[in-house]
Amino acid sequence: MKAADIRATFLKFFESKGHAVVASSPVVPGDDPTLLFTNAGMNQFKDVFLGFDKRPYSRAATSQKCIRAGGKHNDLDNVGYTARHHTFFEMLGNFSFGDYFKKDAIAFAWELLTVHFKLPADKLWATVYAEDDEAYDIWLKDIGLPAERIVRIGDNKGGRYMSDNFWMMGDTGPCGPCSEIFFDHGPDVAGGPPGSAEQDGDRYIEIWNNVFMQFNRTEDGVMHKLPKPSVDTGMGLERLAAVLQHVHSNYEIDLFVALLAAAKKAVDEAGAGDCDKDSPSLKVIADHIRACSFTVCDGVIPGNAGRGYVLRRIARRAIRHGYKLGARTPFFHKLVHALVLQMGEAYPELRQAEARVTEVLQQEEERFFRTIANGMEILEAALAKGGNVDGDTAFKLHDTYGFPVDLTGDVCRERGVTVDEGRFNELLEEQKTRAREAGKFKMAQGLAYSGVPTAFHGYEHLVCETSRITALYVDGAAVEVVRAGEDAVIVLDHTPFYAESGGQVGDRGELRNASSRVAVHDTLKIQADVFGHHGSVVEGELKIGDPLVAKVDAEGRAHTVRNHSATHLMHKALREVLGSHVQQKGSLVSPERTRFDFAHGAAMTAEQLAQVEALVNAEILANAAAEAAVMDLESAQKSGAMMLFGEKYGETVRVLTIGSSKELCGGTHVKRTGDIGLFKIVGESAVAAGIRRVEAVTGANALAYLQTLEGRVAHIAASLKVAPAEAANRVEGLLEQIKQLDKELAAVKGKLASAQGDTLLEQAVDVGGLKVLAAKLDGADAKTLRDTLDKLRDKLKSAAIVLATVEGDKVQLAAAVTPDGVAKGLKAGELVNHVAQQVGGKGGGKPDMAMAGGTQPAALPGALASVKDWVASKSA
Repeated sequence: MKAADIRATFLKFFESKGHAVVASSPVVPGDDPTLLFTNAGMNQFKDVFLGFDKRPYSRAATSQKCIRAGGKHNDLDNVGYTARHHTFFEMLGNFSFGDYFKKDAIAFAWELLTVHFKLPADKLWATVYAEDDEAYDIWLKDIGLPAERIVRIGDNKGGRYMSDNFWMMGDTGPCGPCSEIFFDHGPDVAGGPPGSAEQDGDRYIEIWNNVFMQFNRTEDGVMHKLPKPSVDTGMGLERLAAVLQHVHSNYEIDLFVALLAAAKKAVDEAGAGDCDKDSPSLKVIADHIRACSFTVCDGVIPGNAGRGYVLRRIARRAIRHGYKLGARTPFFHKLVHALVLQMGEAYPELRQAEARVTEVLQQEEERFFRTIANGMEILEAALAKGGNVDGDTAFKLHDTYGFPVDLTGDVCRERGVTVDEGRFNELLEEQKTRAREAGKFKMAQGLAYSGVPTAFHGYEHLVCETSRITALYVDGAAVEVVRAGEDAVIVLDHTPFYAESGGQVGDRGELRNASSRVAVHDTLKIQADVFGHHGSVVEGELKIGDPLVAKVDAEGRAHTVRNHSATHLMHKALREVLGSHVQQKGSLVSPERTRFDFAHGAAMTAEQLAQVEALVNAEILANAAAEAAVMDLESAQKSGAMMLFGEKYGETVRVLTIGSSKELCGGTHVKRTGDIGLFKIVGESAVAAGIRRVEAVTGANALAYLQTLEGRVAHIAASLKVAPAEAANRVEGLLEQIKQLDKELAAVKGKLASAQGDTLLEQAVDVGGLKVLAAKLDGADAKTLRDTLDKLRDKLKSAAIVLATVEGDKVQLAAAVTPDGVAKGLKAGELVNHVAQQVGGKGGGKPDMAMAGGTQPAALPGALASVKDWVASKSA
């Protein structure tokens, strides 16, 4: 069966069983901030399972688009090199919301696999959670699966309910046992059955997972039966297709065969000639076109943050693999059409967005191809030196040539070396700091302009119909013509666009005429009275002298002016609440929020913040008119106007009166204070010694912020099973309870350690007149380790002691040497470091007392055994 037939058969089967066939949700979750991308079929039903949402159906089936290429679930590095890893995959799932349960779920799965997909029953195995006798009996008695092909999977992660066959949404909440179905490829394939030591082989492949949500786990770890148990199942379409098409790799199924052929053709035509059809690089490209296309289709564009950056990483990884095969011109975007042919029928949104997806990927590809050759040359030179690639080189590739660090890491893995990501991250953070300090004015530096000044009309108008181009710049150089696909700085003789100044960000919007269109991303000052419109030419071409209609993004401007006017009112309120010493030290006013830095020596209290909010909102309710007057600087100063935002003022200045505030300001503002709508402080913090920062939101952003907080309080209250008004008291009670339990636990640990310490005294051996003791202390934490060490040192009088404790994969060490031992040349810091190095760590400290850590608990017994000989060698 072809992949499309498998998908259709699955959905049709469950529709016949009373399930509503629900369309796939986007790969970008619109209502779940905890997810970077949709990564499972149940994501869109999470609120239904949690009881926060109800649907008109109690049974559902989906074919869900999923991406695992960022955040917790990230398979990116494995793609192309394993048989079953993908950045994008389809999850077939059937769901019961308090309707049917284990018996029907297992029966449905068995019927579909053996009757409709005609898989041999003797090739199927099942796993159940070790304690789930109900599921075991269903497989054995109802389905008739032989007992030797039903595997109980128990506790393998250090605690009950932590098995691979026990699913949990989180530490608390709905959970339950799983029952997986495996297909046996036969003895000619290496690997053992699930649960065996050889289970990682490819012989037995999981194709279905039934999750039975039958408990609610509370904070105390107790499992309470749910009144309406539910079912969440998942089956990877690609894995099932591999089984039904009798191939061992997902990349051999019909869908990928077509995409691989299209990828080879595109790469060959782009300069590769005749690349190896079995190259892992082609698999990377075929996989990545799916992830990139569906991500763009669902509204993401390549960028430098969040989902946009993940998209950029995936796209550039694919492009680099094409370059590795020999491609020297853009090829990746040409695969969108091949993908639409394979998946457009199942996902019509992809077919409808084909042109847009192709255009977005082509622009990203062309941008990367401008720098990839130079970047690869630098990387190859670094690799030729031998050893790992240093962080400075990785950062240069990222910053100058657009190489995401994991792309550099991808190349390094192929050569058996690594990247110093620690140094890379250090340099990246330094760059972010510099960018925050310098702002975006660097974009406008170095542009030589000698034409007419820009006449600004943005105080009165958001559209200027009679603008003309007076200068064009590309990559810092003056040009005569700019064409579609290029980024440019455009200078106009007249504009309604506000250029970034005084803390207010530059306007965004559009420039256009009958044949050309420019998306303006920012507006900056090239000179004091010359505005540069930074944008991308979307259509046509621009020449100096061309007429344009300049139109500001009205919604963005409205958000910005609300924030800017609120900043003036906030400055006045801060001086009233904190004192006249408050002086503005920096600001940023954007459509999203206002950020105001000011001189003040202490953190603001909650009461002071509330006072400032009340004063500003009182001004807003008064709905006073805002008035601007242009006058000479001396007159403005005599009027009592404050200078704000660090502006460099000329002989004439603009004085803004808004409410009770009067300040010099060249920015754009509301007409009346009431236009601000609502003011809410969202943060107060230290910036530097004596400098505080307040961040605030206004209007619709303030309302959205408050609604989000209200929703979180409601969610917390629901989790605590109290009314929202009682949530704070309930949380305080729980924290006090936890505090008391921590005290009790510490006391128990202390008693346990003391008892162990008395026993350990007997293990001390004499080495050169010193009592030497090296032992593991069970159940101890760092404090208990130190306390026990002190007690043992006091009792042994003359000693060298090392104590260790293990928690998970972490080893903690403490060492002590009595004064007479120190006099002999023994130092606790050297002793603990000697042990730490053997358990994958390092440490040190004073001669009489030192601490260390490690990450290799298995090596601890040998490390402790070496202490006696180490002491003997130092005492000789």
